[in-house]
Amino acid sequence: MTHPFRYISILLVVLASSNLSNAQLGFSHELGFITGPVAFQSDYGERYDWDTNSGNVGIGVGLVHYINFAYRADCDCYSADTYWNDHFKIRSEISYHVTTLNHLGPEAEKPSLGGLQLRSMQGKANVFEAGAHLEWFPWSIRDFQTGGKKIAPYLGLGAHYVSYRPEATSTLGPLGNPVTTFPTFIDRIDTSQGSAIAVVGDVGLRYKVGPMSDILISSKWHYYTGSNLVDGLSPNNVNNRANDWIWWFNVGYIFYL
Repeated sequence: MTHPFRYISILLVVLASSNLSNAQLGFSHELGFITGPVAFQSDYGERYDWDTNSGNVGIGVGLVHYINFAYRADCDCYSADTYWNDHFKIRSEISYHVTTLNHLGPEAEKPSLGGLQLRSMQGKANVFEAGAHLEWFPWSIRDFQTGGKKIAPYLGLGAHYVSYRPEATSTLGPLGNPVTTFPTFIDRIDTSQGSAIAVVGDVGLRYKVGPMSDILISSKWHYYTGSNLVDGLSPNNVNNRANDWIWWFNVGYIFYL
């Protein structure tokens, strides 16, 4: 997988150069950093099982950029008071998250060969994402920026390009044979690099901590389409197959350029 910090460096260069050119278009810009726990729902473990849902948790980091239509960079003044300018922002994001995955739940706890095979298997989801969201703020962005309100909730919807490179190992030995591998996953493990599209939904809020800075709190859902191998597994049991998705709770710091 291409190293994520290469993309971060490229984005910083692009933002630095575009900040001057886009100023003539009447936009202003915001830049921030986000991080937080990632709950990965996949073919590891059992669906709707609490141990699986609470146990397969990783960590993610990201860099976010916003186009702010409420404030004009070319005149250092507020833009025309329209609904679009006062209630919408466009957000671009690059992020990287890693989650260690285990088979948890009743089946893995059984004192049987199958239970041993599941308990002995471990995976890792290494995922890089890049994309954009449209964010809607029901309250006035202008009022929030001027300090009239301390809190600004929002809803976001967008899409990400996803590049992934999963890992899968077992303490019993190489995977892929009946001795080490649970029957559902025989010939259904693929740890090669691949790509997918994530549909992203976001619910969050900003809290103003200074004239040029906000704290961001966000709850995001990324649903992966186009591939069921983000986790490296695609079981042959249809009833056991689940599309990969994550829930990411993150906090961040946003500052106005």
